Amino acid sequence: MAGPDTHPPSAPLSAAPLTAPDKSRLVRRAAMASVTVALVLMGLKLWAWWQSGSVAVLSSLTDSGLDALASIVTLLAVRYAAKPPDEEHRFGHGKAEAFAGLFQAALVMTSAVLVGREAVVALLNPQPLSQSGAAIGVMGVSMVLTLGLVMFQAHVHRATGSVAIAGDRLHYVGDLLGNLVVLLGVAVAGLWGWLYADALAGLLVCSWLIWGAIQVLSEAANQLMDRELDDQERERIAQIVAAVPGSLGLHYLRTRASGTHIHMQFHLDVPPDLSLVEAHELMVAVENALLGVYPGADILIHPDPKGEAEPHGSDVFDPNGLR
Repeated sequence: MAGPDTHPPSAPLSAAPLTAPDKSRLVRRAAMASVTVALVLMGLKLWAWWQSGSVAVLSSLTDSGLDALASIVTLLAVRYAAKPPDEEHRFGHGKAEAFAGLFQAALVMTSAVLVGREAVVALLNPQPLSQSGAAIGVMGVSMVLTLGLVMFQAHVHRATGSVAIAGDRLHYVGDLLGNLVVLLGVAVAGLWGWLYADALAGLLVCSWLIWGAIQVLSEAANQLMDRELDDQERERIAQIVAAVPGSLGLHYLRTRASGTHIHMQFHLDVPPDLSLVEAHELMVAVENALLGVYPGADILIHPDPKGEAEPHGSDVFDPNGLR
């Protein structure tokens, strides 16, 4: 399973960036697609398990059931995260996505425990499979549906940076690889009679689930702990600010992501002879330049006269020690 993107990406400079409402609509569509696919896969895998008795199919069915629950929670979370700021949440509701990620991680861990238990039982007491052809057919269909969903989720995550969709996508990337392992396990056990292959496939799926849970947990924790955007994004912000006529650069840049929203604040270096009105006009120009690349971003700018500003800041943060 591929690791998650630690920080939300922004649109390429050559592409028109999405507005906040556009991002919200796209994220909701991805969440709805996830719920729909999960429910379809549950029905197919339930029938395949009833026909074959395969532990590997049961493990995949269990995972799909928990995925459906996680997808429903994700859908509710992204709808709540899209709400505008209010008097009690003046920075918005974006971190609801991170809480959904924590819930997803807990469900995936639970799924891994259940799958691992069934696989160990099957290793100790292997049973022949019946109707393995049905299981193989259903797992093949499952892989096609999951691949389509993963590709759509990847597009949405690149466009919006949604941590909830990133976490949900990790589920389904794990499912895609896990289904491949299950398909091979069922085929080997059903066609060649090596009964342990089915149980070993279940254990491999269990391992993927645990790894996926760790990745989702890490992604959610980064947002809840207000981790900085990566160096590439920070440098991009600095370049945008420096390119505005009259700007002399920035220092003390601080950034964080909250759902699909980006928050940034920094000290803007301005010529020391500017009037207050001129400094304000320059800050507005810088803000507009940033919003052209990061629509909907929450931007806070403090002007500093270049070379004449005395050190200032709290005892906790040293603004002069940060880029």
